[in-house]
Amino acid sequence: MPVLPDQVTVLESRDRIGGRVHTDYSFGCPIDMGASWLHGVSNENSLAPLISHLGLRLYHTSGDNSVLYDHDLESCSLFDKNGLAVPMETAAKVGVIFEKILKETVKLRDEQEHDMPLEQAISMVLERHPDLKLEGLDDRILQWCVCRLEAWFAADADEISLKNWDQEHVLTGGHGLMVDGYFPVIQALAQGLDIRLNQRVKKIARQQKGVTVTIEDGTQYSADACIITVPLGVLKANIIKFEPELPSWKSSAIADLGVGIENKVAMHFDKAFWPNVQVLGMVGPTPKTCGYFLNLHKATGHPVLVFMAAGRFAQDVEKLSDKEAVELVMCHLRKMIPDATEPSQYLVSRWGSDPNSLGSYSCDLVGKPSDVCERFSAPVESVLYFAGEAASAEHSGAVHGAYSSGMDAAEECRRRLLMRKGVPDLVQVGAAACEEMADVVAPLQICRT
Repeated sequence: MPVLPDQVTVLESRDRIGGRVHTDYSFGCPIDMGASWLHGVSNENSLAPLISHLGLRLYHTSGDNSVLYDHDLESCSLFDKNGLAVPMETAAKVGVIFEKILKETVKLRDEQEHDMPLEQAISMVLERHPDLKLEGLDDRILQWCVCRLEAWFAADADEISLKNWDQEHVLTGGHGLMVDGYFPVIQALAQGLDIRLNQRVKKIARQQKGVTVTIEDGTQYSADACIITVPLGVLKANIIKFEPELPSWKSSAIADLGVGIENKVAMHFDKAFWPNVQVLGMVGPTPKTCGYFLNLHKATGHPVLVFMAAGRFAQDVEKLSDKEAVELVMCHLRKMIPDATEPSQYLVSRWGSDPNSLGSYSCDLVGKPSDVCERFSAPVESVLYFAGEAASAEHSGAVHGAYSSGMDAAEECRRRLLMRKGVPDLVQVGAAACEEMADVVAPLQICRT
């Protein structure tokens, strides 16, 4: 018989489903404190059929090939530390130069035998091309562009790999913010599954024909196979003990992959007092002194600003109390808008110190081996399977990458179990289900005003 859903048990360490996809409703509206975007608003995206089927709305924040990835520069209002607005034509001019600099780093990469940090590559490009060097306000805008690039990778530019920074396969259709939040997607995927909450796994022991999983309170589960989707940060911290130890090719893959951190400070106000644009940005002399706020009022109608912090700055934010984090963020906001009012409610994420994640999503470290993702996603002895965003070679860091890798791992596990039990593989459950849904779904509901 094929492997059926009622033969699968999902062990979830948290007291909720979703993991790093977490929609909070305490503001009276959905606020995604983890993943927020559908990267690739098109039917190429593996989640598009489900999102269409559920009738969820998307707010289009950028088109294809934006230099800022999930935002178009013209949708941003930038300010200096004195609250003076940056002219849009000035920002656009710097955006073109930033794009030229990044293209030159690609040329530089082709000349180099070894990898290097993207920050170093940018410095070398500016030495080679003095005409691309900027000063004053223009340079501060450039630093803000670097800050936005760092947010995409959830890492500082001195950690981002030159050889790999642009190798992700970004789907067509641009980027869409999930207006209704991601939880309806998680809820739909969870239907009919046996999900056990508060089951923090401490040990996974594999035998010749199965596995035994032990959770924190000593309870054990036995199964024919195990699909491991815990965040990469948890695997890197060796919180889960494997018996016998994972083979060296697998443990080295876990070590070679990097984990980035991006955190959010979401603030609900009595009313919107800021410009009606997608993003408010503050420029500065270094990427770390820059900052940006996502304006959810533009997309959802709710008076909410979300400050985004990435890399080492995100780590610094995690060391603060919620109140201190909000005070820091409001200091940024008041430099741009001096008469900004206090928020009525706020939320602060801490994905880096959360014991169930220990990071936001994977990133490409300098010197990353070319086969690392292939090794990370490969099964161990046909009983341990690995999935999640870090296991997606082309779409790491994205929800659809996590979803697709999970579908692939489940199908591979199903196929091998049938072979082991001597049962003919007469069905292709995952592919058939996706094809059937694709035939009946409505178009994606996309808006941008």
